[in-house]
Amino acid sequence: MISYLQVENLTKSFGDNLLFENISFGIADNQRVALIAKNGTGKTTLLNILAGNEDYQGGTISFKRDLRIGYLDQNPDFPKELSVIDACLRSDNEAVRTIAAYEHCMMSEKQEGLDEILSQMDLHKAWDYETRIKQILGKLKITNFEQMIGELSGGQLKRVALANVLIAEPDLLILDEPTNHLDLEMVEWLEDFLKRSSMALLMVTHDRYFLDRVCTHIMEIDHQGLFQYSGNYSYYLEKRQERIENWNAESDRTVNLYKKELEWMRRQPQARAHKAKSRQESFYEIEERAKQRRNNDNVKLDVKASYLGSKIFEAKYITKAYGDLKILDNFYYNFARYEKMGIVGKNGTGKSTFLKMLLGEVKPDSGSFDVGETVVFGYYSQDGLAFDEQMKVIDVVQDIAEEVNLGNGKKMSASQFLQHFLFTPETQYNYVYKLSGGERRRLHLCTVLMRNPNFLVLDEPTNDLDIMTLNVLEEYLQSFKGCVIVVSHDRYFMDKVVDHLLVFKGNAELKDFPGNYTDYREWNELMEEQEKEEKKKQDSKAKSQNNSQKSVVTSQKSEEKRKLSFKEKQEFEALEKEIPQLEAEKAEIEKQLASGTLSSDEIIEASKRFGELGDIIDEKTMRWLELSEI
Repeated sequence: MISYLQVENLTKSFGDNLLFENISFGIADNQRVALIAKNGTGKTTLLNILAGNEDYQGGTISFKRDLRIGYLDQNPDFPKELSVIDACLRSDNEAVRTIAAYEHCMMSEKQEGLDEILSQMDLHKAWDYETRIKQILGKLKITNFEQMIGELSGGQLKRVALANVLIAEPDLLILDEPTNHLDLEMVEWLEDFLKRSSMALLMVTHDRYFLDRVCTHIMEIDHQGLFQYSGNYSYYLEKRQERIENWNAESDRTVNLYKKELEWMRRQPQARAHKAKSRQESFYEIEERAKQRRNNDNVKLDVKASYLGSKIFEAKYITKAYGDLKILDNFYYNFARYEKMGIVGKNGTGKSTFLKMLLGEVKPDSGSFDVGETVVFGYYSQDGLAFDEQMKVIDVVQDIAEEVNLGNGKKMSASQFLQHFLFTPETQYNYVYKLSGGERRRLHLCTVLMRNPNFLVLDEPTNDLDIMTLNVLEEYLQSFKGCVIVVSHDRYFMDKVVDHLLVFKGNAELKDFPGNYTDYREWNELMEEQEKEEKKKQDSKAKSQNNSQKSVVTSQKSEEKRKLSFKEKQEFEALEKEIPQLEAEKAEIEKQLASGTLSSDEIIEASKRFGELGDIIDEKTMRWLELSEI
């Protein structure tokens, strides 16, 4: 295997906050590596260091000579005046840069320098990229090439940035949360794309199905160190548990030794202390090791939900549209007590709009939501909260409540509540601007749950949360004594949390499916297979009927031997002229498609017309045959 990247004894800290110390690892060709760690322990920082966007205190980083690296930032940034197509084709790859020049030339009126660009396209074999680029842009729903970057939403910008690194086809691909802002269809396409790719991969993601199916190696940052596992996510879970158990068994032995040494230290006469200096130094090392017992520190979400009556909400014949885009059309639904609904669908089909209508943030065009009097919503927005950057974490929570009601007369202080969310006493007095993206998400979740809601509305809750937090959030939601509606592209999360799905198919078409996402996926694949089989049967039946009709017509004609009517004769003569003209047009389009001179938009239009011509020619030829046999 060829070594692409070698890291030795890397150390990084921010002031007194040590993220990792003396970590070493390597990445070779064809390796697909996932990086796992709790929020705030340095995942994104490590990726930024490798991408050259962050400095470090010690260690060495070595790349293979002339290695091409593609980096997808968690929050990508392009010049706002750049067009979408320019951003997608922004690359050091010569073939991609040539395609960008070609696209601009074809969009210009004079097309100056086209001959030179065409020769460069041939030289770099850039024509081979056309289909691949079109597929990537199409799968990521990037269609408005002339739109300015400054006009895009955060989700659209992330998809443009993802397209950019995939199109460049680097040797080493570094991805920070690539599945954020992708719908389920896009996630599954990306999963398949990366599995088939020969690019080496280093990736941070919370999508556990994605990890399991794509990655061949796992690296975990834990207690400032790095642990490596050769296998997928399932293998990692098993071996990580073994590591923790072995560490704790060793810690238990060290604790026993520590107790004996502590007793010796207390008996040690002060005057003879200098004679046992080495043993005293050893004691302090044992003491430090004894206090390092490892555990799966988790977010504890043991918060009481408010009382919930039998009436939850009734969606009474809701209609909502934005121009030609239909979201809901006369939609009726009566939500049941303790129901846990998952909402899935492609981006732009109205999932978030539905939640906002339920919460009263967006008004329906017609119809209404009748919400029960006891319902207390807790809304976790994918946009997050606009925290005051200069506030301390503890102040953010105390502004909501000094204490949190746990039920049965028990209460918890705001500080204790934050500790359950892995905010240490030191972190609680950090300013918000110092928090990582995942820590901000965790704080947002904190502010939602501490209000004791009985109906949780979660819009993309898995984005930027670490896997440890997600595991406990899932357990909490499974036992939550209230209602849940969750929009998420995280298939693993949906499978564990929801009991049925509301599928937004687009154009106000919705399906209520009784099961989790994996159940729905299997059912949908079965339905697609059945539709294909049904279509084959119908095509076969139609062909058989068509042949039968031809036989009848031939038989009738042979019996009747009638002559063409005046109108049929005119039609026959017109067809004899039209068919050659249509065939000539089809041949010309085929020639243009093979020439490689068309832009992406022109290729799409030409391909569409080519297909239409084939159908028209077949239809007119069939009619010509019928008339010629009379």
